[in-house]
Amino acid sequence: MRRPRALVALLAAGVLTLSACSGSGSSGGSSSDDRATQPVEQTSPAAEDGADEAADAATDDGHGHYAEPAKARPLRAGESRRTIAMPGSYTASAPYGAGTDDYRCFLLDPELDKDAWLTGTHVLPGNPDVVHHVILFRVPPEQVAAAEAKDAGEDGEGWTCFGGTGLDAFQNVDDAAWIGAWAPGGKESVVKPGFGVRLAKGSRVVMQVHYNLLAGVSPDTSAAQLRLAPGKRPYQALHTMLLPAPVELPCRAKHDDGPLCERDAALADVKERFGAEGNTADLLHVLCGSKPQPGEVQSCVRTLAEPMTIHGVGAHMHLLGREIRIEVNPGTPQAETILDIPVWDFDDQGSTPIPPIRLEPFQQVEVTCRHVQWLRDKLPSFEGQPDRYVVWGEGTTDEMCLGLLQITRP
Repeated sequence: MRRPRALVALLAAGVLTLSACSGSGSSGGSSSDDRATQPVEQTSPAAEDGADEAADAATDDGHGHYAEPAKARPLRAGESRRTIAMPGSYTASAPYGAGTDDYRCFLLDPELDKDAWLTGTHVLPGNPDVVHHVILFRVPPEQVAAAEAKDAGEDGEGWTCFGGTGLDAFQNVDDAAWIGAWAPGGKESVVKPGFGVRLAKGSRVVMQVHYNLLAGVSPDTSAAQLRLAPGKRPYQALHTMLLPAPVELPCRAKHDDGPLCERDAALADVKERFGAEGNTADLLHVLCGSKPQPGEVQSCVRTLAEPMTIHGVGAHMHLLGREIRIEVNPGTPQAETILDIPVWDFDDQGSTPIPPIRLEPFQQVEVTCRHVQWLRDKLPSFEGQPDRYVVWGEGTTDEMCLGLLQITRP
C-alpha cells in the first residue's frame, strides 16, 4: 500500500468540491419531537466490542483514543446504537507537501446484516485540537469494493480525499451522500420520529476527517455512534441538498500589494494545495450561472427540478465568515427566510429543524454569505498571514459559503 508522493488527479474535471462541515448533515436537525416515544436503551454488543477493541489497541500503542461520548440523548423505542471507529491512529500531514490541511477518509464497517434506518449520529473526534471537522458518507454495497481498493491504495490508515470521498466522479449536490457530520459546537444529531436515512444491508461508512495542521501534528483516533432503527419501519427517507455559493473576497485597499491579492495567483495557490479540488472556485460560478465579481457578499440561486419538502436547515463558513442567509422563493411575494445568522460563530455550528416547507419544480432557493477581511486582525489563526484574495478552498484559512437543506421527496 503505497501513498503517492506526487500530485495525483483525484477526480475528473468538473467535480464540485463540497467538503464542508455541518453540525448534522443528512441526519441533522435535533427536534423536541423525539420525546414523543418512550426511550428504550439498547446496544449492539458486536459493534460496540469491535470499536472498543480498536480503540484499546490504539491506546496500547500510545496513539490516543477516540473521545468519550458526551451525554447522549435517550434512545427511542426499538432504536440501538452502533459505534464505528478508526481501526488505528492517524497522524496528519500535508499530502502534497504544501498547505496546512489534510483531508483523510477512513472506511468503517457498521456490520449491517439487514436494512436499517439511520435516525441519528454522534461524532466523537479523537483529538479535537487537530480535528477541524468530520463528515460521514454512506457507501452502498455496490461501492464497497471500490472503497476497499481506495483504502488499500495508500500507506497507513485511510486515503487522501480533499472534496468528497473520491468514490464518485461527480458529487451530486442535489442528493449528497452525507449521513452526518461534526464541527465545533456540534452535538448528537437526532431526527424527528418517522424519518431516517436508508442504509442497505452491507453498507459501509466513510469517515472524512479534516485535520488542521496549524494546530500542530499529533495522532488522532476518531469514531462515531450511529443511532439505528429497524429497516422494516415505514419511515420517510431523508436526503441532504447542498447549496454552495462562490467566495470572491478581495484584499483590503491598504493591503492589496501582497503576492496573492490577484485572483489568478490566489486560485493557483489553492490548486497547488488541493489538486483538482482547487477548481471548485470557478465551477461554482457554472453551477450558479454567475461570473466572478469581487465583493464581501456573494450568493447563489438554485432552481428546483423536482418537488421537495424542507425539514431542516444548516450552514457552514470558515473564520472570515460574518453573515449567512437562506431564502426560498427569493424576489417574489412568497419570499421567506428560513435561516438567518447575522453574526457567524465558527465554534457554534449545527442544523435547525423548521416547520415543513413544500416547494414545487421551478421554485427557487437562494443562499447568501458575507465574508470580511478585517477578521484577520482579530483571530490568532491569521497571525503573520497577509491579506489574500479569498476564493472557495478546503483549508482552515480558506473560505466556504454553504447552505444545507434536510429534505424529503415524494
